[in-house]
Amino acid sequence: MPEMSRRDALKAAAAAVVATQLSWALAADPAAAATAEATAGPVRLTWLEGGTPAEAPGTTFGVAWPKGALPADRAFALTADDGTTVPVQSWPTAYWPDGSLKWTAHAVGATTRTAESYTLAPGTPAKLAPGTPAKADTALTVDTKGGTIDVDTGVIQVSIAKAGAHDVVRSIKRGSAEIASKAELVVLRQPEIDDDYDGSGSSSRWERFTGRVSSVTVEQSGPVRAVIRLEGKHERGGRSLLPFVIRLYLYAGSEAIRVVHTITYDGAQEPGKDDGDFIKGLGLRIRVPLTDELYNRHVRLAGADDGFLTEAVQGITGLRRDPGAAVRTAQVKGEKLPDISTWDTRVSSALHYVPAWGDYTLAQLSADGFTVRKRTKAGHGWIHTTGGTRAPGFGYVGGVSGGLSFGLRDFWQKHPAQLDIRNAASDEATVTLWLWSPEAQPLDLRFYHDGLGQDTYEEQTAGLAITYEDYEPGFGTPYGIARTSELYLWANSATPTAGTLVAQKDALTTPPQLVAAPETLHKAGVFGGLWSPVDRSTPARKTIEDRLDLLFTYYRDQREQRRWYGFLDYGDVQHTYDPDRHTWCYDVGGYAWDNSELSTDLWLWLAYLRSGRADIYRFAEAMTRHTGEVDVYHIGKWAGLGTRHGVQHFGDSAKQVRISTPVYRRLFYYLTADERTGDLMHAQVDADETFLRLDPQRKVRTDGYVPGDRHALSIGFGTDWSGLGWAWWTEWERRGPKWRTARKKLLASASTIAAQPNGFVQGSGLYDLDTGAFALQSKPVIDVSHLSASFGLPELAAELIDAVDEKDLPGFRAAWLDYCRYFNATTAEKTARYGAGFKVSLVQGHSRLDAYAAKLTGEEALAQRAWRNFTASDGYPDASTSWTTTEVNGPTVLNAGTDAPWISSNSTALYGLAAIQDLALVGDALS
Repeated sequence: MPEMSRRDALKAAAAAVVATQLSWALAADPAAAATAEATAGPVRLTWLEGGTPAEAPGTTFGVAWPKGALPADRAFALTADDGTTVPVQSWPTAYWPDGSLKWTAHAVGATTRTAESYTLAPGTPAKLAPGTPAKADTALTVDTKGGTIDVDTGVIQVSIAKAGAHDVVRSIKRGSAEIASKAELVVLRQPEIDDDYDGSGSSSRWERFTGRVSSVTVEQSGPVRAVIRLEGKHERGGRSLLPFVIRLYLYAGSEAIRVVHTITYDGAQEPGKDDGDFIKGLGLRIRVPLTDELYNRHVRLAGADDGFLTEAVQGITGLRRDPGAAVRTAQVKGEKLPDISTWDTRVSSALHYVPAWGDYTLAQLSADGFTVRKRTKAGHGWIHTTGGTRAPGFGYVGGVSGGLSFGLRDFWQKHPAQLDIRNAASDEATVTLWLWSPEAQPLDLRFYHDGLGQDTYEEQTAGLAITYEDYEPGFGTPYGIARTSELYLWANSATPTAGTLVAQKDALTTPPQLVAAPETLHKAGVFGGLWSPVDRSTPARKTIEDRLDLLFTYYRDQREQRRWYGFLDYGDVQHTYDPDRHTWCYDVGGYAWDNSELSTDLWLWLAYLRSGRADIYRFAEAMTRHTGEVDVYHIGKWAGLGTRHGVQHFGDSAKQVRISTPVYRRLFYYLTADERTGDLMHAQVDADETFLRLDPQRKVRTDGYVPGDRHALSIGFGTDWSGLGWAWWTEWERRGPKWRTARKKLLASASTIAAQPNGFVQGSGLYDLDTGAFALQSKPVIDVSHLSASFGLPELAAELIDAVDEKDLPGFRAAWLDYCRYFNATTAEKTARYGAGFKVSLVQGHSRLDAYAAKLTGEEALAQRAWRNFTASDGYPDASTSWTTTEVNGPTVLNAGTDAPWISSNSTALYGLAAIQDLALVGDALS
């Protein structure tokens, strides 16, 4: 296998191009270059949750840089707060159009002493190829020459199978000791569900599929961080199911492996059919060799609040005869027991009568409860062990000479989940981390109703009018949705101490993340100047900041109160509240799950950027993991499209790029360099092809248009183009494999929108897939939707105007300024400009258009209009807004908590975006 993958080669080539381009520019104006680089001073980094994590098995973080400040070949140095130099691996993740660095990623390995803060400073230009990482003191190495890919972190040695194997990890060793082996993916398929438990079904039948690797790519090869990508499908006989992508992350000096596991659903589950692909179990199975005596083998399972089940496979505590205090104490601590010859002989001579407990199961079937049971071996009865509320999904099995710690992140949040330990009394134990517990009902993805007679567009429109659900037969399919999970494995040289186990558990549940302060990111000028750090310096500003905090806190608490948890659901929020039932409209058509409606994701990420709050970051992270996977199709005829909000995340028939748009994933990617998120954004580059197959406006068409002509596709300038534009812009700034095509399409489409008789107000046009240009229309049209600017369009326009030279986007700035100036203008002003007025709504959310126009023009009247519209009655506050929540208890609600009937997710997202952007753009005009 080559040392550098094709993907790495393409990235290196692109980096070389932009580095050369920038070096020419800097050579032409060295004084300007020196001035620009002076703005890129050292960056201070701290841990997201504050303090110093007890366990940091390796972390990757992103940093932003001002436009023109750093050339693409700039190297970086990292120092801890005590001045110690820390090995760091650095690479670019985004460039400004001039080729200078916009975002960089940096990896830090495990260290013996984690610092509370670090300083990252640009160094001298690297004399190696652009993107080549700095040399580490103790380098991680990757060897691809043999039949396996072998990674040595300096602590553990990991052998990874190449294409064609059924194991994703062949072995994990510490020196000569093998800690684990033969890690494989497992899927249990069940053909039907006995819904009524009446015995008529045969739900006990199931088949086991095993993952088979079809391709392996070394995406990074050290010296601090290695990333190995494995792709394949689960197979049984001649059939395959659930394509997977696995990434293995290893860091220098670390004994841990981070596993990012993605499956895509490609089965069939149709209501009324008795042969479907119901997932009974989904997991990762690992074998753990055991050589210690049974009484020197240990099992640890974590419960709530740092609690642990602490047991030995063969216990010598609590017996009728006492082996001695030193023996008992050592076993509880997980230490090697004194030689058996020193024990009380009444125990040592009868040890064969003490049972060995080889099997353990911890099952978390809901967000509120787990159970633990054990047995001696298969064929014998289970013994109830204990139970609790919320297990973190962490455990250990092994002995005093070494063993495996293992964990599944978001364990109880993404229930039903399960941990199994089997055969710990034999020479080889088996650990299975179940992402979907086989003890739960199978994963049921059937559509939730029978169509209710909605066979025609007219009937479907009538249904939309009553339940807000956009139903169409055959569209409520899960085929092509995905889910990503994170797992961790630690190869220990001995049974960990209690303190080490807690530290490993904490690193699983809240992976340590280094971050730059909001002020540093703001100074870099990323995201078009549409946000600013939290500022409570005046009473008016404080009021808005307090209200933003209230809204986030309410949603954070509602997730807990309403139990917005589960394998597919965790990360999303709900859309509309039902004040009569004192619950959300979880069962009412389009009023149920939010699915990014009106840019909830974007509100949260901007809220994090400006505050640096860990709780907002973690909430947004979970949402990104959900909306980017479950709400979007990744394979099949709708690949590249997302699904509008509904009772089921995939159920609504509106499949659009406004949901799959990269703007909702982009900030998470740049803050973490997460490769899976990068995949999702790159996959959107060709989303314009989907307009050949599906017309988003098909149910309301009156002009006879039918998609199919690749040179004349009807595409809207609002929700459609913004989704496409974000994909092209992100690919361009990342210098992805298709960045030149993306750049061409972005510039051509933006320029030809601007050239329309009414610019963005024209509403839509006929798009050429090959050139990226819209056909120029001869007659002015007024076609303005309240949704056009609600899914990332203002943010895209601001970034393009800020970053791209105006000569490359002729007329775009003026056309967007025109839209911003007139959207909330009076009817008379609109008529004077366009010949007729147009009605608008969501005025509060669109106040950020007024603010942006004010910023561009400096017109005080527009700034004042922005703040007047920010207090418009169609948002917060309206007649019902109290800016308070009330306590509710039973029997009014199922779970006690808070109630705020005046809050809706649409209004919250728009209020949040408008508040953040208005404060950044025209905050000085706020009285």
